[in-house]
Amino acid sequence: MPLRTLLATLTAGLAAATTTFAAAGPVHADSPQSHACSSSVSIDAYSDALDKTTYEGTFVGNFSALAVDRDGSLLAVSDRSSLFALDARSFQPKGVVPLATETGTALDSEGLVVDRDGTRLVTSETEPSIRRYDREGRPLGSLPVPDELKVAPAGRAATNQTFEGLTLLPGGRTLLATMEGALTGDTTGVVRFQTWQRHGSGEDFRLAAQYGYRADSGLGVVEVAGLPGGRLLVLERGFTAGVGNTVRLYVAETRHATDTSDVDVLTGQDGDGVRLVRKTLLADLVNCPTLGATAKQPQPNPLLDNIEGMTITGGTGARHGRLRVLLVSDDNQNAAQTTRFYSLRVRVA
Repeated sequence: MPLRTLLATLTAGLAAATTTFAAAGPVHADSPQSHACSSSVSIDAYSDALDKTTYEGTFVGNFSALAVDRDGSLLAVSDRSSLFALDARSFQPKGVVPLATETGTALDSEGLVVDRDGTRLVTSETEPSIRRYDREGRPLGSLPVPDELKVAPAGRAATNQTFEGLTLLPGGRTLLATMEGALTGDTTGVVRFQTWQRHGSGEDFRLAAQYGYRADSGLGVVEVAGLPGGRLLVLERGFTAGVGNTVRLYVAETRHATDTSDVDVLTGQDGDGVRLVRKTLLADLVNCPTLGATAKQPQPNPLLDNIEGMTITGGTGARHGRLRVLLVSDDNQNAAQTTRFYSLRVRVA
């Protein structure tokens, strides 16, 4: 779907979200400037409306990824093998389907994309894998994964450090997944982004270029969203006990990065012949206004939590580079954490 059409659909489907935030969570709006997190990012509001709730006997939370469906409604995947459909106005669940492998094994679901035919592409961090599901949660097949990205001993990846982010780039032909952590042998903090390319009019994706990306010290890549021209929104996150979360939003550029598919060791050092994905900090969310939020555990900003999901919900398109972005935190079904939605305005131009 062309970006302009996509953004028009998303904006129409989620235009009332800010009203929902205002009703569901405390919001202070002294002035637009008071909502600035940086010169490029501001926060409109937040909502804790779904925190520690259930729907049809299923816990609502553990959210690891967000996506906007083709009808403008919101999808949220739980890493406990559930895919929720949420009302775009109230965020209240409208439906839930279980997700599993072809043999019925539960997934550690981390990334979510709605393909152009409406099927869902979902990553599982366990192997890792990317599977295609229909709207009822029935598996329809899976994508190939390079051997080195598989969890040891099959590959060089560490457990719980694999496919955390997933995005379909504008145009619908390139799929990109982000590893959360480095492979064994690669320099700590240098992670790999894997792409798949769609050929012809079919729905199948084939393995394509791979890129190296340097995450900030102590942080991992937890989500990604595609932008025009090969650019990406990248969400990095970390946690320090007794201190809290660090959450940073970057815009990244893949166009001049080296294809690392055949590079055994990524050092991230100048002179090794590998150009990493370039990134530019948009905001450290610790600098956002609190908006009256409270935290259940120590945080450098009480607004912060274990933010893990991100999707673009609207904007003015590529020319002006102004986007509406929705984030969500993964509460891990933990009394000390919160399921919280965040509505941001992001300028990437």
